[in-house]
Amino acid sequence: MKDKLFNNEEQIEKVILIGVDTGEENVKESIDELEELASTAGAITLDKIIQNRGNIHPATYIGKGKIEEVKNRVEELKATGIICDDELSPAQMRNLEKIIGCKIMDRTMVILDIFANRAKSKEGKIQVELAQLRYRLSRLTGIGESLSRLGGGIGTRGPGEKKLETDRRHIRNRIGQLKDELKEIETHRELIRARRKKVGTPLIAIVGYTNAGKSTLLNSLSEANVLAEDKLFATLDTTTRSLTLPGGSEVLITDTVGFIRKLPHHLIKAFKSTLEETRYADILLHVVDATSSSIETHMKVVYETLESLNSLGKPIITIYNKIDKEVNNILLRDERAQKTIKISAKTKEGLDKVLLEIENILKESRKEIKILVPYSDMGIINLIKGQGEKIVEEYRTEGIYIEAYINKNIYNKMKKYIVE
Repeated sequence: MKDKLFNNEEQIEKVILIGVDTGEENVKESIDELEELASTAGAITLDKIIQNRGNIHPATYIGKGKIEEVKNRVEELKATGIICDDELSPAQMRNLEKIIGCKIMDRTMVILDIFANRAKSKEGKIQVELAQLRYRLSRLTGIGESLSRLGGGIGTRGPGEKKLETDRRHIRNRIGQLKDELKEIETHRELIRARRKKVGTPLIAIVGYTNAGKSTLLNSLSEANVLAEDKLFATLDTTTRSLTLPGGSEVLITDTVGFIRKLPHHLIKAFKSTLEETRYADILLHVVDATSSSIETHMKVVYETLESLNSLGKPIITIYNKIDKEVNNILLRDERAQKTIKISAKTKEGLDKVLLEIENILKESRKEIKILVPYSDMGIINLIKGQGEKIVEEYRTEGIYIEAYINKNIYNKMKKYIVE
């Protein structure tokens, strides 16, 4: 029997955004960002309402008087749904839906919906479905009525859309299957990491707040042709490319999913293996949108997320992007970074400085060596490529003389060729 619950035709939802200002953060910035998220998910924002409270109401998110105000605005504007700026408990969602009488969503649901639309790779789709199911598992009771009100729209898309009202056992079984599939992919990822470590090719990870320009930077540095749009979470699936530095050595450069305030813990857990690339990187390129009025907040979120992933404690180059536009020069500083550079990933201005700084940082961790390699052992020279930087190369009667900065991992392999 077909039910309107599973009718996933695109719905243009008209929503009212609500948030609670407890004085702990800039709620106006957060609500404005929620409007961007809603737009990315395909909704039209009709109004934004903020309540000043000492704390979030445990039963209804906002207070009784504000609920009446929101209810009146829903009727007046003919809104089809409400989006709250925080993750709601199942009780809060049920109570609001019962009192206001329209579809109730939260920030987490919107972000999961965007991820469901954007994931393209097998790993990305598995991670998104896993996050969706974990979120829904705790919300099985009472959520169906709210989500089925429009028969589709935000919260009903993606790989897990037909699991909305299946029983807990079925969802738990599906979560188990997805975890097994993800474990296989993680094992493969670990093998790649082990191989990379053995070869010694440095890894550079691009991190940053969503829509800071990470994909554009990757494209400009490596011609990776990654989708780059002026949207939140334009790209989800990580891309790794090889890059040759000015001195001739090779590195691998990878982008990561964009960070955002209140990033759902379900997503962090599901995307753990992907996000962990930052932990294994030799250098982090922290991309910041220099045109944003929320630079400090964005940078704080990025560092807090990196700390939660145990990815700090390594060289960081902070890159202030989009200087081809009007920028907020007052805030272009980062005491936690080893170097700060202003660039335009779009016009490629300043990218030469980024490459030189990567090279300088890598050089600090390398050892200088002078070797004479017999022509019979020429294969050993290939180890320098990707793990070192050749300064001098001379073809002599007895062999090839090389002066280079090399990775400590291969220094011992070169010892017998060292000359004074």
